[in-house]
Amino acid sequence: MTVWVEISFVVEGQLAERWSDSLLEAGALAVESEDADADSPAEVALFGEPGEPAPAASWQRTRLRALFDRGPEPQTLIDQAARAAGLPFPQVWQQVDVAEQDWVRLTQAQFEPIPIGTRLLIVPSWHVEAMAAAGHAGRHLIELDPGLAFGTGSHPTTRMCLEWIDQHLESAARVIDYGCGSGILAIAAARLGASDVLAVDIDPQAVESARVNAQINQVAVRCGLAGERTAETFDVVLANILANPLRVLAPLLSSLVAPGGTLVLAGLLVSQVEEIASRYPELALRVFAEREGWACLVGKRAD
Repeated sequence: MTVWVEISFVVEGQLAERWSDSLLEAGALAVESEDADADSPAEVALFGEPGEPAPAASWQRTRLRALFDRGPEPQTLIDQAARAAGLPFPQVWQQVDVAEQDWVRLTQAQFEPIPIGTRLLIVPSWHVEAMAAAGHAGRHLIELDPGLAFGTGSHPTTRMCLEWIDQHLESAARVIDYGCGSGILAIAAARLGASDVLAVDIDPQAVESARVNAQINQVAVRCGLAGERTAETFDVVLANILANPLRVLAPLLSSLVAPGGTLVLAGLLVSQVEEIASRYPELALRVFAEREGWACLVGKRAD
């Protein structure tokens, strides 16, 4: 069995790139960086929403994990990297052995079937056969693997939208999933009886992902780039994107809601609810659900 050595230590955020380059030059097979203060009040976001600047150029402190073949002593490797970068030797560092594993199976183990409400079950392809053999208590099964496009049902924003669909979608409704990603919301709507479903996104890869996933699940979903079809109106408009696009797209998303129709918005933080809701005055948005700091808003257009 192959065994590697992982060396980890914390550096100041602005030094992380220099350290990473030096570790690779010293023979590291890979170097992983992560916020050393993740899940604490000092956690720093590096990426802003589309149209907004990045909150910070680097983390305050970065934890580096470097993977090496077994060989020289870890202290020698770190010292070599430090000298090459002109940096002081880290005061604290850790070493662990990393055994060879079935990485595909390990990755797949992170994605288990996800029951949604009382009617839906999101299932990765490697669980489909077992679920079919065991039965799934009358739920509508949606086969969906993690991929390039966002949306597997595990993120709180996606789950809240799916829960609204599970609880409130009426059969024969006309639905648009704006910013469809993987197409999971559109597929769920089609699976639960929507008569006409359109999935759109600004990303061609997402559109293709939604099209393929709809075919795998044998549901009828029209797929296209956002902006190609805006003359239609829908009984349900779903938009699980981000706060800034929800601000910018407020006039468009509002115009897509048919008289008596419903708008479902997600991708915003609880702290952003009041400001986003104010952009949609004619829909009287209210909080449908909150989870892990995220909120889902729902509003109805008058008949």
